Amino acid sequence: MKTITRVFDLLSYNLEKFPKEEFISGKINGVWKKYSTQSFCETTDNLSKGLTTLGIKKESRVAVMAPNRPEWNICDYAIMQLGAYQIPLYPTLAEHDVKFIIENAGVSMVFVNDEVLFQKLTAVNKTLANPVLIYTLQQVEGAKHWEELVAIGKETTVDLEAYRKEVSGDDILTLIYTSGTTGTPKGVMLTHNNLIQNFEKSSIIFPKEVKTAVSFLPLSHIFERMISYLYAYSGVSVYYAESMETIVVDIQEVKPNAFSTVPRLLEKVYDKIMEKGKDLKGIKRGIFFWSLALAERYDFEQGWWYGFKLEIARKLVFKKWQAALGGNIVVLASGGAALNPRLARIFWAAGMPVFEGYGLTETSPVITVNHFGATMFGTVGTAIEGVEIKIAEDGEILTRGHHIMKGYYSREDLTAECIDKDGWFHTGDIGEIINGKFLKITDRKKEIFKTAGGKYIAPQMLENRYKESPLIEQIMVLGENKKFPAALIVPTFAALKTWCQKKGIPYTTNEEMIHNEQVLDKYNRVVAALGLEFGKWEQVKRFALLAKEFSIDGGELTPKLSLKRKIILEKNNDVIEKIYKDAENYKG
Repeated sequence: MKTITRVFDLLSYNLEKFPKEEFISGKINGVWKKYSTQSFCETTDNLSKGLTTLGIKKESRVAVMAPNRPEWNICDYAIMQLGAYQIPLYPTLAEHDVKFIIENAGVSMVFVNDEVLFQKLTAVNKTLANPVLIYTLQQVEGAKHWEELVAIGKETTVDLEAYRKEVSGDDILTLIYTSGTTGTPKGVMLTHNNLIQNFEKSSIIFPKEVKTAVSFLPLSHIFERMISYLYAYSGVSVYYAESMETIVVDIQEVKPNAFSTVPRLLEKVYDKIMEKGKDLKGIKRGIFFWSLALAERYDFEQGWWYGFKLEIARKLVFKKWQAALGGNIVVLASGGAALNPRLARIFWAAGMPVFEGYGLTETSPVITVNHFGATMFGTVGTAIEGVEIKIAEDGEILTRGHHIMKGYYSREDLTAECIDKDGWFHTGDIGEIINGKFLKITDRKKEIFKTAGGKYIAPQMLENRYKESPLIEQIMVLGENKKFPAALIVPTFAALKTWCQKKGIPYTTNEEMIHNEQVLDKYNRVVAALGLEFGKWEQVKRFALLAKEFSIDGGELTPKLSLKRKIILEKNNDVIEKIYKDAENYKG
């Protein structure tokens, strides 16, 4: 059997071990475009040959700027098997960020998805000293199409094997620019070996029963990209959802055994289920909430009586939950943010195990993960094979092993700041190790702030608790050098509308409703109730409701949906000032 020493070895590995008619498929304009293993590999090889005619070779830099589609992967493999570096660009990146990355990385060519991105890159090109070649994945008038290169490649007699032989496992595979929550993007250098070790050691989360997967998290992010390699390594057929709006429909069509997700999506699935449950009447409503209460107590060590009741709940209630996600889920992988332990228990009880993991772009990305061999609710699992973790004196999580990046591109100073002389990478996260092996994240080191009273606040723990309310879509806790913690809250407007209808409150616009006295009173009670388990100094004392969601396009979220706290603070400075001024003037 072929050994995998470079990521592109996955192609010959699949041809030999898992040839299939549906290797990677994507839904475009409502229609599935499917590639067999054979056609995928042939197209990739022809694209590689076509790229050589443009002078692309070892250490050239080629970017891909597109949402998930099979051609993203074809470009990825075609670039890497020439020894060139693939630089993923988020489609939502602002022009100034695109310009910075192209110049910093020395990109010479970009594959873009459609006319919108073609126009964006054309505008950027006008500002560059060395304009890049642009090829589109969709047909765009006046633009070069990627299939032109495939056709050229078919006619060439280039020996691809000569290019492949020049690539070793220690060579750079990709430069991934982390948007980060602050500062200028940094190019993370990851090698073939970084990714191979990561997907091989992380494959413990997928049992052999997993044959099909739906993918919707962006391939531009290392988490889903690594998972795509893991699927190929495990012989899993991948289906790319058309968009975030069509996920549920696409999942019901494919009926996958697995998918990777972020907690927010699971929360939304849960919220929709809860809305339906609340609309039930009589005995059906009683059974629904009895099953839910049972699920909240789920654990791995339960007696026969609990097991007996759970079987009944699965037949009467949870079977419908499973059907909402296609009915064939074997495992769900969650990353990118903290998963609420209560939600994890509920999904496990419903027969859909969720494995939470942890990592960063700089760690390829997985450091730890829960799996069928070892899972603990409220933790991000145990270190994968070949990876070490330890907790520094100040509580920061340190890690060392095959997963650590080669460094930040052209920034040895920043590399030295986060990788110490003993090879330990400083994650910037705070955590603890439970039972000698399970890692629990408690907060981001850089996000912990101190109030004017000298008390330290870990905002993520508070935010995750407050987000348990179906009425809270997004929240950011703040209060650096202030007398008490406050929060900016974006309501879940659909749930708020339903609540208003039930209370007989006329719903006008989102902008008006966030100032409605009855609505504000409701949120006061929600925030007070959810904060009770925290110390008095930690509890959110005041808040403001916002009418507009934080978004990637708006600049408030990173592409992996983390809060860009600095930008949110700047954008809402007047609102925040008013929170604290009103508190000072309050005479009650």
